[in-house]
Amino acid sequence: MSASDQRTADAFASSWNNLPVGSVYTAEQVADWFAPLGPDDVRGRRVLEMGCGNASLMVHVARWEPARLDGIDLGGSVDSARANLTASGARNWSVERADLVSYSSDGYDVAYSIGVLHHLAEPRRGFDAVLRNTRPGGRFHCWVYAREGNGVVIGLVDPLRRVASRLPWWITKYGLATPLVFPYYLYAKLLRAMAGRPWLRSAPLYEYSLWIAEREFAFFRHVAFDQLVTPRTVYLPRVTLEEWLRDPRVEPASAYVIMRNGNSWKFGGRRT
Repeated sequence: MSASDQRTADAFASSWNNLPVGSVYTAEQVADWFAPLGPDDVRGRRVLEMGCGNASLMVHVARWEPARLDGIDLGGSVDSARANLTASGARNWSVERADLVSYSSDGYDVAYSIGVLHHLAEPRRGFDAVLRNTRPGGRFHCWVYAREGNGVVIGLVDPLRRVASRLPWWITKYGLATPLVFPYYLYAKLLRAMAGRPWLRSAPLYEYSLWIAEREFAFFRHVAFDQLVTPRTVYLPRVTLEEWLRDPRVEPASAYVIMRNGNSWKFGGRRT
């Protein structure tokens, strides 16, 4: 475990542990993150989430009826995760505080990591851990920020993050994220109201803005806070993910890399 990863996990715990009980995501959002995997790939199988936060994803995945659903996280958000899963009525689950990078198990039918690898000191080691915890013949699935399509975020938000991540969480959330995200909230809502006009498609973060514009201001602030509170974020190009997927532990014909909302990548496949 690196000191950087622990600091990142602690920062995210400050975000997750100061939210109301329940998932911050909708069932539709979770299904979108997981596609091309869906309920049929989970039902009756042993499933592992690597970097579970407050279990906002797990409470939805539990409804897909896995035989067993386990989550791990390096931060103190595991307390919120357990509370959320208990409140949801989910069955056959566990949450453990553990380092994703060094975690080792007997292997799961499905292992996934959503929005975590791009915050690690060594993202490739995180991907290795996902493969290590997927049984031969099992499925793995990940989601990361893309270098492609994130020019505005890299140029404007990332420099601010390096300062904001050193501040107390409540200053970052209420003093920075809240006022700074408001103009983007208006921008996204405007784009959604004007959607369908071809000339708008070249607008910055167009696809992502249409996606997030379905949500309320509190969700915008949550996303902005997550962007600003973390000490480390990297934006991964497609070529890097394609290189990872050439690992001999990945069945070549099963591998996929899918652009999501114009600024992130879903990728995965099947273990050999």
